[in-house]
Amino acid sequence: MDLLDTLTAKGLRGEIPTREEALAVLATTDDELLDVVAAAGRVRRQWFGRRVKLNYLVNLKSGLCPEDCSYCSQRLGSKAEILKYTWLKPDQAAEAAKAGVAGGAKRVCLVASGRGPTDRDIDRVADTISAIKDADPAVEICACLGLLSDNQAERLKAAGADAYNHNLNTSEGTYGDITTTHTYADRVDTVQKAHGAGLSACSGLIAGMGESDGDLVDVVFALRELGSDSVPVNFLIPFEGTPLAKEWNLTPQRCLRILAMVRFVCPDVEVRIAGGREVHLRSLQPLGLHVANSIFLGDYLTSEGQAGQADLDMIKDAGFEVEGAGEATLPRHRADIAAAAEGGACGTGGGCGPCGGHGAPAVEETGADAEAGVDAGAEPGVTDDGSRSDLVRVRRRGAGTELAPNA
Repeated sequence: MDLLDTLTAKGLRGEIPTREEALAVLATTDDELLDVVAAAGRVRRQWFGRRVKLNYLVNLKSGLCPEDCSYCSQRLGSKAEILKYTWLKPDQAAEAAKAGVAGGAKRVCLVASGRGPTDRDIDRVADTISAIKDADPAVEICACLGLLSDNQAERLKAAGADAYNHNLNTSEGTYGDITTTHTYADRVDTVQKAHGAGLSACSGLIAGMGESDGDLVDVVFALRELGSDSVPVNFLIPFEGTPLAKEWNLTPQRCLRILAMVRFVCPDVEVRIAGGREVHLRSLQPLGLHVANSIFLGDYLTSEGQAGQADLDMIKDAGFEVEGAGEATLPRHRADIAAAAEGGACGTGGGCGPCGGHGAPAVEETGADAEAGVDAGAEPGVTDDGSRSDLVRVRRRGAGTELAPNA
C-alpha cells in the first residue's frame, strides 16, 4: 500500500506525516490492519528497538474532585463507587511505589485528584518524592497534580521530579464538550509551565468519548507541536455513574489503528498504552506492543486490569524485553532536546490517564452488581442501559486500602 510505504519511510526518517495521511490510517479496513501494525512496528523498532518501558501509578488522593470532566470517575457529582481518600503520607506512597519498582517499573507516576495543587500540596509531594528516591535513586518520578500555578513546576523539579503529566485529552475544538470547569488553554499552559521548568512533558489523549477521526488527529498533532516526550493513549473506561457511561465506541481494531496513527505522527516519542487497554484491546494487547513502547504495570487510579505478572509474561511472550533502569528511553536527539529544556524551552500538557484500571486479582463479587444496576435475569455484565459493568472493575486494593498493591 502506497500510504503505508510513505508513512514508514517518513517515520524511519523521523518526519511527520500530513494530516490527510494520519486520517487515512484511521480509515483503513480490518483487512489492512496487520499491514498497518507491521508498518508502525518498523517505525517503533527504528527508534525504540524491542524495549518496553514500564510505568506504575500511585494515586495519592482519590475522588472528590471539583472539576466536571465527563470521562472521570473522580469528577464532581460522580456516582461511581470508587475509593475516596485524602493525601497518602509519604511513607505510604513510597511503600505503594515499591511494589511497582519491584515488578520492573522504571517510572512512578504520582497522581492526585483536584483542580490543581496548593503550595502545601507541593510540599507533600516533595516529601513523597524524597521518600521514594531514598529507597531507589534511579527511579523516575512523574507528577500529575492538575493545573499548575506559577513556580510550582520549578519547585517540583527542585524536589527531584523528572516529568509532569497533564493530558490534552481531546481536540481544542471539542474540549468544551467534555469539561466546563477549565479550558483547553489551561491545560496547554500547565504543560508549558512544566516543560519550561525542565520537567519532561508527558501529555496524551483519551479515545472513545464520541470524538471524530479529525478530533483524534488534531489532538495528536497538537501534542507533537507542544513537544511532548511521552504520549499516553488512554481508551475511555465508561464508568457507571459518569456522563460517558454509555460510550462503548471502541473495538480492538479501532484501538490499534489509533495507536498506529499516534506512532506515525510521533515516530521518535514514547507512546504509552494507558488506561483501558485491557477493556478495549483485550486479546489483541500483544499487537499493541508492536506499535507502542510503554505501558502501565499494575492497577490504575480507580480501576483494575490484568495482573502485573500477566503483563510481564505478555511482554516476554511477544518477543519484547523490559527496559532497564540504565537504558535511555528516548532516542539521543530527543534526549538532547529534553536536556535543553532545562535551560527554559517550552513544552506540552496532560494527565497519567483517566481513572482506568490495571492489575489486581478480581475482587469477589458481592452486592456490587446490584449497586451497579445489573439485572439478575439479564445477560451477565449488561446493565439495563446496555453498559458493561463487568468490564469496569473498581480498584479495591493498593494505595488507600489495607490490601497489597498489584504489580
